[in-house]
Amino acid sequence: MSSPLPTVAPLPTVAPLLSVDGVAKSFTMHLRGGVQLPVVENVAFQLHPGECVVLGGPSGVGKSSILRMIYGNYSVDRGAILVRDAANGAMRDLGAGDPRTVLALRERSIGYVSQFLRAVPRASALDVVADPLVRLGSPREEAGARAAAMLRRLNLPEALYDLPPATFSGGEKQRVNIARGFLTDHPILLLDEPTASLDAANRDVVVLMIREKLNAGVAILGIFHDEPVRAAVATRILDVSAFSARKAA
Repeated sequence: MSSPLPTVAPLPTVAPLLSVDGVAKSFTMHLRGGVQLPVVENVAFQLHPGECVVLGGPSGVGKSSILRMIYGNYSVDRGAILVRDAANGAMRDLGAGDPRTVLALRERSIGYVSQFLRAVPRASALDVVADPLVRLGSPREEAGARAAAMLRRLNLPEALYDLPPATFSGGEKQRVNIARGFLTDHPILLLDEPTASLDAANRDVVVLMIREKLNAGVAILGIFHDEPVRAAVATRILDVSAFSARKAA
């Protein structure tokens, strides 16, 4: 594994791309008589260009829930999730739950690499990776060429490019997932255990790709249980235990 990035605090004059303020989340257990299961409360932090904030803490404290709220997969009980819109620079409240706002911010401002690839059935790996660029208006041929270059970088055999990822191994699926998430130029990138299914060589490739994003001014928020990867990319670690509602439940 290559050497860690230096820990550099963002300049105070640099405006954040993401500001989370007073966010709380709980789940209703409908099969248990409507019991409320609290997850996090009073989550507050900012994310600036060029920094990689790693969500730390033990399993179950709410790290993945925070990522999913920021991507709009989960609603918030209260609080604000302000995201800078790449289209006009305005801060928009994704936490308010307006579907049009969520979709617009996903298209222009927030990229996401989850732990699991959810691909369109029967679509080829190349089309799955190229799809975000096509949706943003890139010609299909150009998007395909960029997708192929990204898959080559991640050492996916070319014989797999025209096959549906549903037939791939876990590590191969995750490389398709990473290629899709890293292909676009979203100013914010969310990473949920991106290297969990990868061998050492491909983990190093992903570390280099993360550093390149940071050098380009992308703001990254991620979960990394792989300690060497976390040490190599984190500019700041945010202990989610401080926001966990489970300890008081």
